[in-house]
Amino acid sequence: MKLAIGSDHGGYRLKEEIKSELKLRDIESVDFGTDSLESVDYPDFALAVAEAVAAGKFDLGIICCGTGLGVAITANKVPGVRAAVCHEPYSARMAREHNDANVLTLGERVTGPGLALEVVNAFLTTPFAAGRHAKRVAKIGEIEAKYMGVKS
Repeated sequence: MKLAIGSDHGGYRLKEEIKSELKLRDIESVDFGTDSLESVDYPDFALAVAEAVAAGKFDLGIICCGTGLGVAITANKVPGVRAAVCHEPYSARMAREHNDANVLTLGERVTGPGLALEVVNAFLTTPFAAGRHAKRVAKIGEIEAKYMGVKS
């Protein structure tokens, strides 16, 4: 598994915690920034991760900011990305199992590092169930095609 990971300044510390855990688990990740607590614009980093995942260069992505909301909104503008804000493991499991989410977003100001690592684990270890859910995910692609001018 290969992960794209990024954050703005509001999610920097959480991103660093997650990177450390991924390294301990021998999960390959590439950090798309930021690399400090200096104020930056979250759309820049969310877009970089989302584009890398949508291009198939990475299996999944993780993006952190203060709440997880701004980066999710940004990432979901990229066709082919299904970013889910998850602050507890159940939502992370359902995002993968039912929605085939390929980007997890987390909020450092909302979720502490211990719980965030549980969320990441749930997201990374839950497969897409396909079946009846595949039809629904395909409909998301059709909506993208209709409103974003992209073929599904």
